[in-house]
Amino acid sequence: MRKEFFIISTIIILLTAGAIFLDLVSWPVGIVVLFLFSLGVHDLSQTNHAVTRNFPVIGHFRFLFEMVRPEIQQYFVESDTDGKPISRETRSSIYQRAKGDLQTVPFGTLHDLSENGKEWVYHSLKPQHIDPRILRVTIGGKDTLQTYSSSVFNISAMSYGSLSKNAVMALNKGAKEGGFFHNTGEGGISPYHEQGGDLVWQIGTGYFGCRDEEGRFNPDLFETKAKKEAVKMIEVKLSQGAKPGHGGILPAAKVTDEIARIREVPKGKDVLSPSAHTAFDTPIELLKFVRLLRKLSGGKPVGIKLCIGARSDFFALCKAMVRTAIRPDFITVDGAEGGTGAAPLEFTNFVGMPLNDAIAFVHDTLVGFGIRDDIKIIASGKIFNGFDIVTKLALGADICVSARGMMLALGCIQALRCNTNACPVGVATTKESLVRGLNVEDKSKRVAKYQKEIVTAFAELLGSMGYSSPGQLQRGDIKRRMNRGTIMNFSEIYPPLKPNFFLDLTNMYKWPVELRKDYRLALPERFGPPSIQELESLDQ
Repeated sequence: MRKEFFIISTIIILLTAGAIFLDLVSWPVGIVVLFLFSLGVHDLSQTNHAVTRNFPVIGHFRFLFEMVRPEIQQYFVESDTDGKPISRETRSSIYQRAKGDLQTVPFGTLHDLSENGKEWVYHSLKPQHIDPRILRVTIGGKDTLQTYSSSVFNISAMSYGSLSKNAVMALNKGAKEGGFFHNTGEGGISPYHEQGGDLVWQIGTGYFGCRDEEGRFNPDLFETKAKKEAVKMIEVKLSQGAKPGHGGILPAAKVTDEIARIREVPKGKDVLSPSAHTAFDTPIELLKFVRLLRKLSGGKPVGIKLCIGARSDFFALCKAMVRTAIRPDFITVDGAEGGTGAAPLEFTNFVGMPLNDAIAFVHDTLVGFGIRDDIKIIASGKIFNGFDIVTKLALGADICVSARGMMLALGCIQALRCNTNACPVGVATTKESLVRGLNVEDKSKRVAKYQKEIVTAFAELLGSMGYSSPGQLQRGDIKRRMNRGTIMNFSEIYPPLKPNFFLDLTNMYKWPVELRKDYRLALPERFGPPSIQELESLDQ
């Protein structure tokens, strides 16, 4: 192949030179021919890519097609219902609601209602009318001095840096207009978050915005910022669904003067987000940290965010709550299907508990320990429409939050370039040439409109079921087709636990073996897997 290419190339260059000399072709044509010849020589001599080494010049079409593959897939190949991670039908509905366009569907459903996994609810012959404005939930327990009235649907955690400054400003202004909260993400409170909307300040393992020079928690810095009027609640992030149990790094090249100032980190150095916190190490220490944050913030609600992994860890946390009488005001449950700008494939695809299973588990465990009434549950992960809210609240959640739904309302086109800093619509990038395309005033209105339409859709769906409030929802209301001949409801798929189930150990010997083992492994004095000795003692 290479021998033939050299022969052909020699003939081409001689013919090109002769044609230019005789003025048979223009100089631009000749330059193009010579460029292709030079490219072919380079392809034959390089050793990094076998395709172009074996197929000079034409092998580059492989990289061209690979580069535009997501666009070809999205616009020409996928159907309305099979796009990943979010279908075209869902994306279109979000765009329509955000813009206030026509939202009705013509000619019937595109879904196969007989396929396995299909879910639905039954309607009532006596539907109710529910005013969407009343769908608010008060967060804050007996130790909270400043309770917060939250909308049932809010903006999930997204940091400045992951999102552009224009995207963050648009989200916060939308939250202000619509009366719902905006979670800052673990990157700290930036000036772009302070546009008048209610904030939930998320504190991650890096303690950005409230850390000392060694990266440890700084209570004085925290107190100053936590008492800001815009900050309504504090959230301690233990893990997230997209990459549970995994830390992160912000490369030195991205640590600008502004980022360094916002995150309280040195400029020009890599910034690490460890996989675990340093301010606490055990369930009891975590709860004491929650109590400290509540005190330093002036009595504002403080909660935790986590993706459920080992059940024994959550049992240990609940045992610590019972022992210490310290409760977080809310628990944000992030499903393993949650998204992020960048995460290792193994963690995205294979680690953590899916959201539905996690909500049911957290709710039932809190009920079983007799502490559910003290704690609100916030559901996070692939929540895009009114039915999604119905299912999560039926399983046990009180409130829902969405990140990707709000990104789509901002104008995200699912280009799948969040991890390249090349988002074409200026949402997930810091490149000023791309950021400038996102109009803050226009997009903020779309965010507010989308949130309002989703809450309205939820209210209408709830009313169609004959209910007058979300508290009437039950697991049995959600049906799922298991196969062609079997339909089960969520109360059968996720059998609820009785109140105080874990406080009465007289019938512990009747529990399922795995449940009994997880419960016995749970110790308020530690997180993490058991020792070999502990496992051996349980197996005996």
